[in-house]
Amino acid sequence: MAELNTGGGDEKGKKVRSKKQNAGVDLTAMVDLAFLLITFFMLTTSMNKPQSMNLAMPDKSEDAKDVEKTKVDENRTMTVLLGADNKVKWYMGMPNAPLEGPTESAYGQNGIRKVIMENSKKALSYSQDAEKGLIVIIKASKNANYRNLVDILDEMAITGSKTYAIVDISDKDLEFLGEK
Repeated sequence: MAELNTGGGDEKGKKVRSKKQNAGVDLTAMVDLAFLLITFFMLTTSMNKPQSMNLAMPDKSEDAKDVEKTKVDENRTMTVLLGADNKVKWYMGMPNAPLEGPTESAYGQNGIRKVIMENSKKALSYSQDAEKGLIVIIKASKNANYRNLVDILDEMAITGSKTYAIVDISDKDLEFLGEK
């Protein structure tokens, strides 16, 4: 704390003169307050949180016999193949006898997004049921980038595709990509 000495009058009968001193202010309390405020704001500030997409994966079962195969309508099924060098190909139907494709496309608004939107409209008109829309099967080769998989999952979120799955790639699909 600040303290000022005004001088004392020990001697009687003499005129008391006060000594002129420079007033000193103790700033310890101010420094403590500053550090408390810095600590408070550091702890209460929210940092950037990583953005993530919810992805539901099936549980691994010990018995492959317990797994039921899901039958899908080939008119509503679109397969997206991800290959090396940012290559993306798609086809409608089953790999043994595709109804349409395989066709090479690009990522982005005028590429695979446009194709998904068009095929989604076709699937809705075919099934006449909003619950039974387009089913997208995503297959990535070993040479595909992680970024490509993230990009195609982003396209699923942007287009509002409700039913999609990430599946292991088959030999026939590798032939379509030219990686066999």
